[in-house]
Amino acid sequence: MGHALCICSPGTVIIDNKRYLFIQKLGEGGFSYVDLVEGLHDGHFYALKRILCHEQQDVEEAQREADMHHLFNHPNILHLVAYCLKERGTKHEAWLLLPYLKRGTLWNEIERLKDKGNFLTEDEILQLLLGICRGLEAIHAQGYAHRDLKPTNILLGDEGQPVLMDLGSMKQARIHVESSRQALALQDWAAQRCTISYRAPELFSVQSHCVIDERTDVWSLGCVLYAMMFGEGPYDMVFQKGDSVALAVQNQLSIPQSPSHPASLPPQAFFSIAAAAGLDDDCGPPAAPLYSIPPQSVGSTATPNSRPAHYPNLNQPVATLRWPLCLVLHWNLRPFSLGLLSHSWGRGLGRASSVFYLCSFFLRTTGQGA
Repeated sequence: MGHALCICSPGTVIIDNKRYLFIQKLGEGGFSYVDLVEGLHDGHFYALKRILCHEQQDVEEAQREADMHHLFNHPNILHLVAYCLKERGTKHEAWLLLPYLKRGTLWNEIERLKDKGNFLTEDEILQLLLGICRGLEAIHAQGYAHRDLKPTNILLGDEGQPVLMDLGSMKQARIHVESSRQALALQDWAAQRCTISYRAPELFSVQSHCVIDERTDVWSLGCVLYAMMFGEGPYDMVFQKGDSVALAVQNQLSIPQSPSHPASLPPQAFFSIAAAAGLDDDCGPPAAPLYSIPPQSVGSTATPNSRPAHYPNLNQPVATLRWPLCLVLHWNLRPFSLGLLSHSWGRGLGRASSVFYLCSFFLRTTGQGA
């Protein structure tokens, strides 16, 4: 671990024997600040995240966040440039030096477009969704879950690629809850670390003797997709009005009649969000089948044969759907479930039904991706 030396001249600090110049404050949270700094050794800009540590547990959590960054070398996960601990008497500041991505977050982009009366295009949504899924897949492959996926925790690179950040809430993906005391502790942790309007239902009221796993990220992914399509998360207004998000996530989601785009998405790729009731028997009441959206409900006369012959046949009843939010891809306005149905990226329905696979397939077949 590197050590931050004292300020050597007004507005400059040294981290790992390299000098950085303070430029401006980028933002702040409850116990952290983010500053824009310039590396005097290379002229590059960086984001310096300073976490205030009031006790040893805070120091350990900051170190854990740095350790999470070190696990990955992936284009869709923000990498850590340097980490150090600065001592100030009995208190500490943990400093994480991160790349500075000038385009900001996905939420910044959504807000920028909304201010102009615009929305992300279907091509942009697909490309972003694919990149987010790639990042999540890498996290899940290491046995972890992000636990706080939301548009403000997704940066945009120079080419518009999504980059997952803020790994401070990452935990072991599969948590076996074996007592009411453990359930309450996990519930309290989620209340502090998982953003309420993107939090999975089972984290609002953790049941004893259940398993919490990476599917919490899948729920959040559905909420992120909704935000990309409609300009706000599905439960943002519930929270802003002071209503109970915990109750709202247990009910069927009311979907706008049409996307808020200037024009509806083309027939070959119309995304919508469908609601399905209940959770599986791991952490809740018995699951309900996937709500089937018949072709006539969207004015289509398509038949099963209207899709490409080599397209995965996913339009089948699902015995135990876990998530109230699931993605539906309308190929020629014919719905095919996109996957958020499997127990993980590599189990259940498998890769053929994962968002990552189908986004890749769609982008390849339409010539929009490699």
